[in-house]
Amino acid sequence: MSEENQQPVIFETIATRCGHHIGTMTLNDPKALNALSVDMCKLMANQLTKWATDDSIVAILLKGSGEKAFCAGGNIRKLYDSMIDTPPQVPMQQPNPYGVEFFENEYSLYRQMHFYPKPIVLWGNGIVMGGGMGLMAMCSHRIVTETTRFAMPEITIGLYPDATGSWFLARMPAKIGLFLGLTGANCNANDAIFSSLAEYAVASSEYDKVLDALKQANWQADNNLHDIASQALAKIHHTEHLADSHLMMHFNTIQALVNKGSVHDIDAALRDDNFTKVNGETDKWLTKAVETYQHGCPVSAALTAEMFKRASKLSLEQVLYMEMNASLHCVNYPDFREGVRALLIDKDKSPKWSKTLDECDAGYIQSHLASAFPNSEHPFEAWLGSDSLSAKLAKRAV
Repeated sequence: MSEENQQPVIFETIATRCGHHIGTMTLNDPKALNALSVDMCKLMANQLTKWATDDSIVAILLKGSGEKAFCAGGNIRKLYDSMIDTPPQVPMQQPNPYGVEFFENEYSLYRQMHFYPKPIVLWGNGIVMGGGMGLMAMCSHRIVTETTRFAMPEITIGLYPDATGSWFLARMPAKIGLFLGLTGANCNANDAIFSSLAEYAVASSEYDKVLDALKQANWQADNNLHDIASQALAKIHHTEHLADSHLMMHFNTIQALVNKGSVHDIDAALRDDNFTKVNGETDKWLTKAVETYQHGCPVSAALTAEMFKRASKLSLEQVLYMEMNASLHCVNYPDFREGVRALLIDKDKSPKWSKTLDECDAGYIQSHLASAFPNSEHPFEAWLGSDSLSAKLAKRAV
């Protein structure tokens, strides 16, 4: 195996017909389903910085190595080890050092991608979960295939839908993002399009067609690069090979659920046997979603609902500031550690959660959202002021 093929991310440039180049980034850990690591985040951030000012690069194409997955989440084994090595603090005095490194690099990459001046095209083939969903949400142009399977299943490990999940779930139509965050429901390509997580679809065998469309585009035209990318991908977009959208088929049921009131009201509905019945028959997709919720972490459910509510009023930068606090508190509290142990370490799939939903009072959930850093030393503090990229973008729009 060449040294290049052992790198966690492979970078290449591909010439276009008109003399420019497409930069490609390939997550390169197929055995781990391309799980996102600190090294991957650093490498991508550095390369994106270089390509941003390179006039020969007109667009970026992001994909995963292998056919099984684009990215199945964050590589949290080292994070788990750091939780074991760092005793919980009550109250927390200093955040877990590796947790800070892990989430700061990951979340900074998402912000960089969100505000990137050039199109970032995602080849969202195969499994897309957790951190992979964050990458997907931050790309400007998202392509899915019949093999695409996406979910935010953090409730199963005592976390919450981070990786910008609070932001993009809150922006899905009719609160369906709250349902996805609470249940970790497994969704398909048409679900991604329906929920505004993707714009384009092709067959999984048509990657070369995507590449050719981008190579043949007229990047010399006096137009916005994002518009040129959209025009090229619209020509090859087709959906007749995709399975029907679960979210669309169950839209009325989901909407009625998420509008019941508090998370306790939603919990009661998800524990009612009638919820999974459609025309008198048990619905397999709803049943799987309900089982995931019922087996999941109650603290995660309460935290997910609270952050979903707050995120609807916040910019991406503000959400990432909030998620940084919440993630580091989850690293300190017991449920994240226990969830990872049960699912990924001991694999007994029998987590012992610290609290019931009734025991998750407002003060406990609020403690997850308090600053995890003393003396305003939050690494994203500058993202909240008038010099934030969100504020600058708003000023340009006036």
